Amino acid sequence: MIPIDDSPIVRDGKSLILAMDHGLEHGPVDFEAVPEKLDPATVFETATHDAVTSMAVQKGIAEGYYPSYEDDVNLLLKLNGTSNMWMGEPDSAINCSVDYAAELGADAVGFTVYSGSNHEVEMYEEFRRIQEKAREYDLPVVMWSYPRGQGLKNDTKPSTISYATRIALEVGADIAKVKYPGSSDAMEHACKAAGDMNVVMSGGSKTSDYDFLSTVEAAVTAGASGLAVGRNIWQREDPTRILDALEEVIYEEATADAALEATE
Repeated sequence: MIPIDDSPIVRDGKSLILAMDHGLEHGPVDFEAVPEKLDPATVFETATHDAVTSMAVQKGIAEGYYPSYEDDVNLLLKLNGTSNMWMGEPDSAINCSVDYAAELGADAVGFTVYSGSNHEVEMYEEFRRIQEKAREYDLPVVMWSYPRGQGLKNDTKPSTISYATRIALEVGADIAKVKYPGSSDAMEHACKAAGDMNVVMSGGSKTSDYDFLSTVEAAVTAGASGLAVGRNIWQREDPTRILDALEEVIYEEATADAALEATE
């Protein structure tokens, strides 16, 4: 872990990462309700909002679209990812090197680790290599810390999420992205397990404005430093309104009710 408060991907110690690696991880199904968002430029436009500290994408999207937005968007380049057609034990192919991420102008790199998978040992070794290479470029490393595998029955169990944040700290991540463990108390324990490392909550599937914001509120109150979210923003008819509300909740620590009222 390195100090990242001066990093472009952090604002006042907090982060709001707008993720759009879904085209690889989930396929075009995530865009069916919002077909215009199949064009990555539409999501890059959303990422210019002041609340967004970085946008997480795969290499091909970064190559094709980031040059047009490099003055307005901070790039978090995802280095690994696997299609939803993969049916084996959880694993994730390395699709980009740290060297190439730096060449593309990345402000940080991201890497998924599936602790509990039969491929855990190899994934830890891969993470070690990218983490040490990222240090050469002073690039923060965000770990998608997702315990998952045939021996793991509940990947959002409080003890599992606390283990996930601790793993990220132990192996050298600067930010851990984890799923919400179901309660503010459980999230607080997960953040304590992470020491001084930043923890951001995964946004997950689209829910109502209030349900989404109230969960973010609970996570931030518990000590989370923000959010890494995709569908709960760009699947909405008005992404700007929800980002305005998130800005209130994450950076001003407003309640969900107050944030919604302020953005009406």
